[in-house]
Amino acid sequence: MIEFLTPISKSVVAHREILAPGVLGKQIEAHVTQGALPSLHQVKFALLGVKENRNDEDYRGETINFDVLRKALYGLYPGNWTEKIVDLGDIEPGNSVEDTYFAFRTVLEALLKKDIIPIVLGGSQDLLYAQYRSYDFKGNMLNLVNIDHRFDLGDAEQPITNKSYVGKIIVDKPYNLFNYSVLGYQSYFNPPAEIALMEKLYFDAYRLGTVTKDITEVEPILRDADIVALDVSAIKSGDLSYKYNNSPNGFDSREICAISRYAGISNKVSSFGLFELKEFNQSESAATLISQVIWYFIEGVNFRVDDEDFSSEKLYKTYQVPVGDEILTFKKSNKTGRWWIELPFFSNVNNKLKRPTLLPCTYGEYLSATNQEIPERWYKARQKNEV
Repeated sequence: MIEFLTPISKSVVAHREILAPGVLGKQIEAHVTQGALPSLHQVKFALLGVKENRNDEDYRGETINFDVLRKALYGLYPGNWTEKIVDLGDIEPGNSVEDTYFAFRTVLEALLKKDIIPIVLGGSQDLLYAQYRSYDFKGNMLNLVNIDHRFDLGDAEQPITNKSYVGKIIVDKPYNLFNYSVLGYQSYFNPPAEIALMEKLYFDAYRLGTVTKDITEVEPILRDADIVALDVSAIKSGDLSYKYNNSPNGFDSREICAISRYAGISNKVSSFGLFELKEFNQSESAATLISQVIWYFIEGVNFRVDDEDFSSEKLYKTYQVPVGDEILTFKKSNKTGRWWIELPFFSNVNNKLKRPTLLPCTYGEYLSATNQEIPERWYKARQKNEV
């Protein structure tokens, strides 16, 4: 993968030298010399920039530079962390966008095979298609969570763009997508046909107001994710930057950092992409916020707790709740207090879940079941499982 990577800029290298002792910039091993990558031995995180934005529907020839963002991240102090971080530098735009996709996918696949979590600094969000395809070698069904104000489904028959790429994820072979969840969508940015299609496909869509009303409700969704992506346009302009986002509605800085930490705490999330990033050279506050989002993700991973061993009944409590003709089985971890609901295995159908059939849920969903309400996510998962 080394042939696809260029070192961090001399400006960032020089900036590292003047930073205070103990900050991330002094601890992250960076790709500073062409052809000489830092060692990946016992590395947990790999920061990677992808300077591709030519499929942005608003592309006007702009270039991308992550220097301001890297400087902001390097200047932060780490928490009580034990996991090692490297900065692999950037993937430059190829002769074609497809060339960039190929390079990006190749690098991610190499990192995933080493159980390294890529943290992607991306241009236009169509790059998420290549990020998803980098998992093809696993052969597993995947759950993708997109923190976005749009669904980005689009028309799979049309050329891919930053607002039309999920359709290709759905229809292109191999078919690895089990669930697609969108956190924070805003109805007025989405065609009614796409809203209806999300429902028809039994995907999960959570409006901005629903998420911000109780941010903890997104934890089970992120706990079940393999890939998490953030379109920074989901952050309201007052908190991100009026220069780079013109929408007054969206997540505020605290909410987006909390969501990022939930993504990190998830034991399943194995890559984290941040997209629609600009140069941020006219807004250091925007770069600082995005660097803090990354900080919270890393913090979450460092404090992951393995509570998904259901081999011993001493490790969890089981609750069975009759709801109509169903008997729903809930499990609660004695270690963390987190909840799951069991998805029955249907032996007479082509079951798509090649994994333990337990769906993360909330205590609130358990309480709803005791009031004879079947959890919506359980119902959708069952419908997809039977299709």
